[in-house]
Amino acid sequence: MKKEHVLHCQFSAWYPLFRSFTIKSVILPLPQNVKDYLLDDGTLVVSGREDPPTCSQPNSDDEAEEIQWSDDENTTTLTAPEFPEFTTQVQEAINSLGGSVFPKLNWSAPRDAYWIAMNSSLKCKTLSDIFLLFKSSDFITRDFTQPFLHCTDDSPDPCMEYELVLRKWCELIPGAEFRCFVKENKLIGISQRDYTQYYDHIFKQKEEICRCIQDFFKKHIQYKFLDEDFVFDIYKDSRGKVWLIDFNPFGEVTDSLLFTWEELISEKNLKGDLSEGDAQEQDSPAFRCTNSEATVQPSPYLSYRLPKDFIDLSTGEDAYKLIDFLKLKRNQQEDD
Repeated sequence: MKKEHVLHCQFSAWYPLFRSFTIKSVILPLPQNVKDYLLDDGTLVVSGREDPPTCSQPNSDDEAEEIQWSDDENTTTLTAPEFPEFTTQVQEAINSLGGSVFPKLNWSAPRDAYWIAMNSSLKCKTLSDIFLLFKSSDFITRDFTQPFLHCTDDSPDPCMEYELVLRKWCELIPGAEFRCFVKENKLIGISQRDYTQYYDHIFKQKEEICRCIQDFFKKHIQYKFLDEDFVFDIYKDSRGKVWLIDFNPFGEVTDSLLFTWEELISEKNLKGDLSEGDAQEQDSPAFRCTNSEATVQPSPYLSYRLPKDFIDLSTGEDAYKLIDFLKLKRNQQEDD
């Protein structure tokens, strides 16, 4: 995977080419001061509010005394920065898309931060809703700080122009989303997108779903994308129509879901997933889904609800934290 492959998967790079087959969206340039605010790792203060919060006046001296938490003159009051012009642009875009949007940056959406929203959803109606999700998301931070992670070429990182992408909000059923893997312009694999659930209709209709996706790929995607190797996500609605959702690089930076990247790159063990009839077709992709409740896997987003120190300790990713923890336990045992 090279840096140019990552650049080709930016939303603004592919949206004009496939506008007719995807969800209506608006792309806004992200001002530098907004980017700085999103990357500021200080106390989370959400900006972009339409109406500033009001504080009612105390009704008595006792109540006033209760809410006066500090007399320290050095106490700093945190105030959110304001972006009036950008706020107006965003709100006009949201209104043009029906009043609710799904936000993302050039590549990623804040899927790891859905739990922090009041509605536990990525559905946003104001800029403050978007800021809350973006400032809480590791995926968004990674777009800003490590957009070319896992790239194999040593060329200098291109100068990035970041964009806020607002997509018209649609109630998508997770059981109708699929991820498709393309190598040398050949569709080699299809995976159920939400592998945290067992969907009976997918298991029963997998051959029909596979054919439907193949037809969509050959008609609208094959030889039209900027690279030969790539990953794309689709949604199959209740009428059987297929919608393009996103493009991703063909490499480790993209979740391989029910495949492994070793399988996809080598193309070994893929054909074993096909039915006898499909195995006869040379261009038939491998199709994987959860076959029963027993094969359901936990959501990868659950770990983002825990403090990072807990995750590092449980996975052993940070050896120094593990060493400090073991020293602490040893000292406690010695004291006892």
